[in-house]
Amino acid sequence: MNYYFKTTLSNTSFEKAIDKTINALKKEGFGVLTEIDLKDTFKKKLDVDFYNYKILGACNPSFAYKALQVEDKVGTMLPCNVIVQEKESGSVEVSAVDPLASMVSVDNELLGNIAIEVQEKLRRVVESI
Repeated sequence: MNYYFKTTLSNTSFEKAIDKTINALKKEGFGVLTEIDLKDTFKKKLDVDFYNYKILGACNPSFAYKALQVEDKVGTMLPCNVIVQEKESGSVEVSAVDPLASMVSVDNELLGNIAIEVQEKLRRVVESI
């Protein structure tokens, strides 16, 4: 089982790919709580060069609330991470975690049902970009 969904965008800028990703997330009811710029962080903290790589911490509040109602420790797996990376100019890969793969270690059927719904939403996000 893959633990992520992905798509590759050709002939687009890194910034444009981030905008498209955030807009696709919004259409499925997600907001972006965090943005982690690994290129910038690695340069500042390690003085190394890295390619464009951002982690977007996406949250759908109603599903997060439902999940926390049935499993209070599921917050250790929130938010849902979506990554945008550009290893070569003009080709940007967008990947989202598969929440169902994350939840296999949690023995809670109710949580599994919620993960399936979130999985469908994140798959649509990636496919729509």
